[in-house]
Amino acid sequence: MQQYMELIRDNIAFLHQGIALLENIEDHIYQNDHHTYFQNGVGKHFRHVLDHYGNFFDGIITGIDYDARERDPRLESDRAFAIEKSQENINALTHLENRLDLFEKPISIKCNEGIDNCAENLWSESNLKRELSFLISHTVHHYAMIALILRIQGSNPPADFGIAPSTLKHQEMTLDR
Repeated sequence: MQQYMELIRDNIAFLHQGIALLENIEDHIYQNDHHTYFQNGVGKHFRHVLDHYGNFFDGIITGIDYDARERDPRLESDRAFAIEKSQENINALTHLENRLDLFEKPISIKCNEGIDNCAENLWSESNLKRELSFLISHTVHHYAMIALILRIQGSNPPADFGIAPSTLKHQEMTLDR
């Protein structure tokens, strides 16, 4: 059960990292989607990350459909709303600590990822441990893009923003040699 608690806490930590970033950037940077080097700005990437958490919680009992994203445009333009939604996800993750029974049950997931055929056979079996690991990987991946977009716009995100925990550990070990 300890590993489940760690996955929950790690997801919470990444959402807190996102909140800290959102609190320290300006609206025009968050909202900017029109640049020579990117067409999806910081706001759209945060919205995408939060959509995945929303799908996770919406389907935790019946099946998680990552393709049925809400795509709320307000999340792409309103940093305060993105912070609010991030906090809601943190609260939901905290409550998940009281439902460790769910971790032992299989759950169906759907993620089309560009396949034209949306037939029912695209549902796969998974479990909450795997899906919480996926959310971390997915979040870090989008945070890395957010960090690059911020640098292109002249902002400086924290040095560890968008870097996988395994990479940070590897870098620490390399420095210790």
